[in-house]
Amino acid sequence: MTPTSALILCAVLAWVAQIALGWWQLQRFNRAFDRLCMQGKVGIGRSGGRFKPRVVLALAFDKQEKVCDGFLLRGLTIFARPQPVTTLKGMSREQLMSGVIFPKDPNIQTALSLAIEPKS
Repeated sequence: MTPTSALILCAVLAWVAQIALGWWQLQRFNRAFDRLCMQGKVGIGRSGGRFKPRVVLALAFDKQEKVCDGFLLRGLTIFARPQPVTTLKGMSREQLMSGVIFPKDPNIQTALSLAIEPKS
């Protein structure tokens, strides 16, 4: 096997592994999202960029517009997992001011402000 063939083979294997692991992460996100959807209206916010860790925050609101559940997906790699957000449970939509709740994490602040926006 020539060095060029070996390099191409390594690139193809890395690409296939990235696709498989990305699918695995998406399945975990979808399961967590489906559990939230069973609990009430769901708001989702996302922040981050191409070379910054992304943050996805999903919150389920009950009929009184209070947070009944939520999860946070944060990371730069495909190994990021949905983590439960228990600090927001029971808070009303009006109480969720992103600068007050997460003062040291602007990425979560951005995701929270998008997650609590009323959608039409």
